[in-house]
Amino acid sequence: MNPPAQAGTRRSSLLIIGGGEDREDDMQILERFIALCGGPDKRIVVLTAATRVPERVWAIYDAAFCAMNVDKRKPVHVASRLDADDAATAADVAQADGIFMTGGDQKRLLALIGGTKLDEALHAALARGACIAGTSAGASAMSAHMLADGKADLHPEKGTVSLGAGIGFVQRVVIDQHFSQRQRLARLLTVVAQNPYLLGVGIDEDTALLIEAGGGIEILGAGAVTVIDGRHMVSNVADIGNRKVPEMVDVRLHLLPSGSHYGGPGDTATPDALSDFLKIVTNIA
Repeated sequence: MNPPAQAGTRRSSLLIIGGGEDREDDMQILERFIALCGGPDKRIVVLTAATRVPERVWAIYDAAFCAMNVDKRKPVHVASRLDADDAATAADVAQADGIFMTGGDQKRLLALIGGTKLDEALHAALARGACIAGTSAGASAMSAHMLADGKADLHPEKGTVSLGAGIGFVQRVVIDQHFSQRQRLARLLTVVAQNPYLLGVGIDEDTALLIEAGGGIEILGAGAVTVIDGRHMVSNVADIGNRKVPEMVDVRLHLLPSGSHYGGPGDTATPDALSDFLKIVTNIA
């Protein structure tokens, strides 16, 4: 766990965005990202490794950050693992005040950067107090256990969803995005049914889960964050075949709308049912 922030320093923070964040109008989530980085005079890099159209995606964020008066902004395009192992690129990322990971395909992102110098640089930047944001695929990639593929349409179905190794900023959670808009509750329940040790976190579009190391959480934007806790669940998932619907009894579901805030200095209002979730997600590294 990161040590408590000292006076005059920033806490390490993650801004996990469910995709589709506003990039043209009030840009609430992006404005908060810039504030978490220390203001518009800080150094921001945009990591486009998840997408196959990096220049097009960079142009969108270039325009948004320009409108917010961020002058020290630059893209980091990664087309191969050799790119991700470039020492100069890694050093640039390690020294950034903010790193923004775009959408695309989280499997592509990890295939390109997993275990490279760039991967190490991301962890180094977070450890020294940077803010790392990720949207859509960039959000799913933040956890150690990454939702890699699959779907479940109406009900959870055993064997229809697969996990992969993520970047590992947070442990013991699995993150899904575009959550309400793409009706992914059954998909996340499938993950929890097969992996009750993990907490499921579903984030709506234009919505972000802000996590501060050793501090608290806050929900920003237009939607909500859904948390599924199956640690006390009774289930027959081990005894049924693939594509069967598991029995899931005593699963807890928490809905945290925009404006929800738990933890942090002086907060004594965190419900007992959320206290474990808070401890787990704020232990970022």
